[in-house]
Formats: sequence, structure tokens, C-alpha cells
Amino acid sequence: MAAGDVVIGSRFTIPGAELNERFSRSSGPGGQGVNTTDSRVELSFDVAGSPSIPEHLRARVLAGLEGRLVDGVLTIAASEHRSQLQNREAARGRLTNLLRDASAPPPAKRRPTKPSRGSKERRLASKKRRSDVKRGRSGRLND
Repeated sequence: MAAGDVVIGSRFTIPGAELNERFSRSSGPGGQGVNTTDSRVELSFDVAGSPSIPEHLRARVLAGLEGRLVDGVLTIAASEHRSQLQNREAARGRLTNLLRDASAPPPAKRRPTKPSRGSKERRLASKKRRSDVKRGRSGRLND
């Protein structure tokens, strides 16, 4: 595993060679160096064509990221820090979180259950109490 590799939990690892980084100037206010430093990072990863994603996870990852992919490529932009190195780390961290969440197995199906006898009795008793309270509000005498 090289220094530029991104580890996605225990599921798989993305080699640094599969990641494309582009640097540009960050927007917003700045000082004297604002026009000279390229601190904004755009990290691109070809999810559809990557050989490092196992085949049994590829469909799940593509389905989980379908709203964020453009032609099978996931692009993450990071410009919240002033330094390029911190923005690179932020973008890689975001990539890791996105891929980890997208490759997670779906939650277990809920098995429907019936209400217990005690819960039914408690519900009916509370309805009866409420009914008695409302009946007691009427202006006539109850015999």
C-alpha cells in the first residue's frame, strides 16, 4: 500500500494512481497570496471503470452514488482550508466516507409484529379514561 492510497474500511483500497487531482484558486476573500495559490482541490475517481472496487460491491456503490456520478465519475471539491495539503486530505476523507456509506450493506428488513395483549389493553383503558373525561364535561347531570 503506497502513501497516496485510500483505504475504504476493510472492504477495499483505492490506489493513488486511480485518483485524479486538479488544483485551482479558491473563491472568497483572501490576502496578498490569494491570486497566486492554487489551494482548491477537485478529486475525481472513476467508480464505474475502477478495477479496485470488487465486482460484488460495484453495483451497490453505483446505486448508492447515482445522484453524484457524471458518466460514472465521482468528483469532490474541497476549498475550506487555506492550504492545498489540508484540502487534499479533506477531499480524500470525504471520498472515503462516501464510498464507505455507498458500499455498506442495506439494513435488515423489519419483521412486522402484532401489538401485544397488554399494549392493546392499555390503549383501550386510556381511551376509556379519555372518554369518561369528555363525558364529564357536559353540562347535564350523569345518573
